[in-house]
Amino acid sequence: MPGGLSLLQGLQGPRRAGHSLPADELAALSLPIGDDGVVVGNDAEGRPQVVGFHHPMPYDVVLIGGLWTAQVLALRTAGTGARVAVETGRAPVWTNLVQAAGAGQECITLHDVGHVPPLGATVGSPVLIVRDCGMRPPRGRVSSGPWQSVLTLLPYLSPVAPRLVRNAALVGVQRVSPDEAQQLGRILQLPRQDVESLSTLGDGITLWWAGRDRQYAVTQPTDAESGLLGNPRRLD
Repeated sequence: MPGGLSLLQGLQGPRRAGHSLPADELAALSLPIGDDGVVVGNDAEGRPQVVGFHHPMPYDVVLIGGLWTAQVLALRTAGTGARVAVETGRAPVWTNLVQAAGAGQECITLHDVGHVPPLGATVGSPVLIVRDCGMRPPRGRVSSGPWQSVLTLLPYLSPVAPRLVRNAALVGVQRVSPDEAQQLGRILQLPRQDVESLSTLGDGITLWWAGRDRQYAVTQPTDAESGLLGNPRRLD
């Protein structure tokens, strides 16, 4: 498994002089995960893998996988204080999540396909648009932009997937057929071991690809997430 995928991207903090620490004190060092990223899962060593969805430039993500994972990502993104807009043709499968996440506020909103309004994303109020529009999603009325990222969910490798994948900054792949794995291997230039693993991944496991970097992540739901969404599953 490749290691060290640096998925967390966001605002650069203030530049300060370097700090030194004695080697025997390194074990006590810890870095908190703030609100500038979403934990998408853990690697094989149990280390959190964090994705920064919000950037000052357009940022497109494609997830070839299951609804369960997309909904967990939507919940966790809303939990960071960002707004989430879900564009979908199957609103009933999102309704419970929207109601549970809202707590009286519209942190996650539902919209029919092609009817996402301008959302006015800013650095202080970033937006994630989740496009759950089936195998052949139409071109979105609202696209990615500064502080507004778009995550397109594809259940399988559809005819439009190669174009979307090539244009994406981040791609997540869950279990696919061997033929789909071979095609994705060519598009993403994956090593043979990754191509072979894509057709055998367990539920809740995603290969995240970002250019030359890639990492597997196992998404473990919290008690609240499993109570709302059930256990990890690839098929809806």
